[in-house]
Amino acid sequence: MAVDYAVIVAYLAGMLAMGWWGMRRARSKSEFLVAGRRLGPWMYSGTMAAIVLGGASTIGGVGLGYQYGLSGAWMVFTIGLGLLALSVFFSARIARLKVYTVSEMLDLRYGGRAGVISGVVMWAYTLMLAVTSTIAYATIFDVLFDVNRTVAIVLGGTVVVAYSTLGGMWSITITDLVQFVVKTIGVLLLLLPIAVVKAGGFGEMKAQLPTEYFDPLGIGGETIFTYVLIYTFGMLIGQDIWQRVFTARSDRTARWGGTVAGTYCLVYAVAGAVIGTAAKVMYPKLPSADAAFATIVKDELPVGVRGLVLAAALAAVMSTSSGALIACATVANNDIWSRLRGVVVKEGGEGRDEVKGNRAFILVMGVAVIVIALALNDVVEALTVAYNLLVGGLLVPILGGLLWRRGTAAGALAAVAVGGAAVTGLMAAYGILADEPVSYGLLASLAVYVVVSLATKPTDAAVLTAWRERLAGRGADDPATPDPATV
Repeated sequence: MAVDYAVIVAYLAGMLAMGWWGMRRARSKSEFLVAGRRLGPWMYSGTMAAIVLGGASTIGGVGLGYQYGLSGAWMVFTIGLGLLALSVFFSARIARLKVYTVSEMLDLRYGGRAGVISGVVMWAYTLMLAVTSTIAYATIFDVLFDVNRTVAIVLGGTVVVAYSTLGGMWSITITDLVQFVVKTIGVLLLLLPIAVVKAGGFGEMKAQLPTEYFDPLGIGGETIFTYVLIYTFGMLIGQDIWQRVFTARSDRTARWGGTVAGTYCLVYAVAGAVIGTAAKVMYPKLPSADAAFATIVKDELPVGVRGLVLAAALAAVMSTSSGALIACATVANNDIWSRLRGVVVKEGGEGRDEVKGNRAFILVMGVAVIVIALALNDVVEALTVAYNLLVGGLLVPILGGLLWRRGTAAGALAAVAVGGAAVTGLMAAYGILADEPVSYGLLASLAVYVVVSLATKPTDAAVLTAWRERLAGRGADDPATPDPATV
């Protein structure tokens, strides 16, 4: 294992070095939070794919393949579909708004009255997303170094908090690009073909497993529908995803770069399901489906390759964790703390002091994430709560604001409150993992949004005019200029 350890240690050291590099570049709020809005198509595609394909998509995707066969690809597949929908239909308009958070978009659209409550919901979502990613370190480091859960979480979490705090989005972007390359090589180019060969090829896999393992809908239509509601729609509105859209150099970069990343996700989904199916042939009686990834890596891969594939799993977790962390800190500082203080800081207004403030929030939120991760055990339930609140509370007012002129601030606030309350109550009644909470909560949010919007005074014409100007790319006060050398 010495060679494997050397690969992992070199990888972690590289992540910290990227954080130091990013610290030297992040000299303004725009540079620190959205990489100066300078990312070109290739860098944008890599970093977008990296953030959406986390530990759940890698370890969990293989686990679903082990449990259900090829239809286990649906969870990650719906993530890719959501990213494609965001990129094709909404990303250009989102990028032109030149804001930093989803709540700022809601304020622009509805006249400055929807920010705090939506910020609280978004903060809860990003916090839980960061927590679930941090918990995943325990699985990976247990395979790598045979350390206990507490040490694993603290070690992995500390590395992510360190490079995120130092360089903000620039550090996270560069590390995500490295992580994207490592995942591509480790999972798609190495683990996938090796797993299929070790299982005896597709012919042997079909001979050894029940036919439902090769049914594209074997996981069940109801489950697929729930994945669409939670993950496809969740990709459309999450702060962690939007904050990456804000980094695009142009609306064209956001559209086409995101399309490439979404397509990559579809390929990654199928790869994970195939690896899991192969693991089922080799290890038919594992105690847990989520153990499939670690088992096949530990037992079947040669020295050196094993270290690279485990680094790929670590990369998957780190990319999602760092993206969720900076999103959580951005919302906490800009949408909650600054509003409660009654302070609105424009780009360029405080320079380095503004960077220091956001850096401090990343550090504080990072410590909180590690502490909460140590206290929680069930990753799936925590992630489900996060996505249920996000989709049930914020999907309707966000998409309604983008698509329906008649939507009002009162309708948006009512939709957030009723949708969030309905999802919470239904989770208590039906159970956290049930399908009903997000479905019924979403319907309640939509009904309230339409009814209240129609029953209240239309949004002021001046607000709508300013909104249309921003959607067209005019009127944004952001001095960041694209750097043609950035790709």
